[in-house]
Amino acid sequence: MKLIEVSVEFHTDGSVRILRFNWNGREYAVESQGRDWQAENGRHFLVTAVGGRMFELLFMPNDGRWFMARSQSDRAVA
Repeated sequence: MKLIEVSVEFHTDGSVRILRFNWNGREYAVESQGRDWQAENGRHFLVTAVGGRMFELLFMPNDGRWFMARSQSDRAVA
């Protein structure tokens, strides 16, 4: 997994709205956000960037870091 920068809104009801993220030197604006789930390694989010490319982002709340878990063109990001 690769560490990424994410612009996000955290709401008091526990919901999270991902606005944009940087990956491989490029900024992606989030067009829509799909399901999210909690796993042992953190909270996973499925998002679609403007243009239709899908990504799975991983948030580790203990230290506030975000990672690219998977992109549409990759099976998994190492």
